[in-house]
Amino acid sequence: MPKHEFSVDMTCEGCSNAVTQVLSELGGVQFDIDLPNKKVCINSEHSVDTLLETLGKTGKAVSSPGSK
Repeated sequence: MPKHEFSVDMTCEGCSNAVTQVLSELGGVQFDIDLPNKKVCINSEHSVDTLLETLGKTGKAVSSPGSK
């Protein structure tokens, strides 16, 4: 599965919980959240646009520095 890294403006555990919730609802993803560095690494067949849209549902600023 392709690995994608996103920067998400997370400041607390509640923020990371919101990310966990929207990604779990999307399904078909494996992810790691790095709260101190405000990074989310996602392994998924979903497109970057779909992942960005999904992460955007948290209400947090999201950017994609690129795929790995």
